[in-house]
Amino acid sequence: MVRSFLPLNGLRAFEASARHLSFTRAAIELYVTQAAVSQQVKSLEARLGVQLFQRLPRGLKITAEGEALLPVVTGSFDQLANTLERIEGGHVRELLFLGAVGTFAVGWLLPRLPDFQRKYPFVDVRLSTNNNRVDPAAEGLDYAIRFGDGSWHGTEATRLFEAPLSPLCIPEFAEKLREPADLANQPLLRSYRKDEWSRWFEAAGVAASPQASKGIVFDSSLAMMDAALQGIGVALAPPLMFSRHLSSGAVQQPFQTSITLGSYWLTRLQSRLPTMAMQAFSDWITEQV
Repeated sequence: MVRSFLPLNGLRAFEASARHLSFTRAAIELYVTQAAVSQQVKSLEARLGVQLFQRLPRGLKITAEGEALLPVVTGSFDQLANTLERIEGGHVRELLFLGAVGTFAVGWLLPRLPDFQRKYPFVDVRLSTNNNRVDPAAEGLDYAIRFGDGSWHGTEATRLFEAPLSPLCIPEFAEKLREPADLANQPLLRSYRKDEWSRWFEAAGVAASPQASKGIVFDSSLAMMDAALQGIGVALAPPLMFSRHLSSGAVQQPFQTSITLGSYWLTRLQSRLPTMAMQAFSDWITEQV
């Protein structure tokens, strides 16, 4: 098919009708009449020599041929929309797809992102959060900010900083804690890393509390801290990431003893060549830390 004769109106009508399974609702979305949508789809079917929909008394049913065409049309329209969005005032904007551990995103990155946007206005950040389990290739990420030892296969990792863990709790709990051994009488909130509390008690020079192997297990420090704020128990979390809670007095750090189990890293797949947006973010976050 010659590209200059692509039936764009018909494809647009088909895509909207397939999403709504209704010519009427597609017409409302496209600001045309129902008859116009129906005719555009019919013309597209005649051109292709196939039926894209079965017309039912109440709505539409997409055919196998329509199912095959729909993802291609939807993907093409999405790509076109994204490209048009990037062009603003004659300047091409670049997208940066960034994944980050939720604790890092909320506790460190978000308060600083406005500074990045001021310095690099041509970059539009698309941020997704995770609980440290991420697949950069499958998710199409330019960068993933992870917590660990920096060893991920096929990945280039730049160390950002450590985030030591220490007990954090509401003031009502903190006033009962005079020495680390007092934690034996408090519910301890745990993460999926099973040995955190036992290692903290070892660093504090006391025997591990029986509570260290009991209680609720969380897959993120954000959820754990929310539980701590509700008075459910004492969290072992990075004070650096919850500085706002500490500053407001909502939580307290009863002991200065802390343990370091890893660092935050800026990572990218070795197969992903850096773009201008990626270089800008790398320069900025390196400067920040």
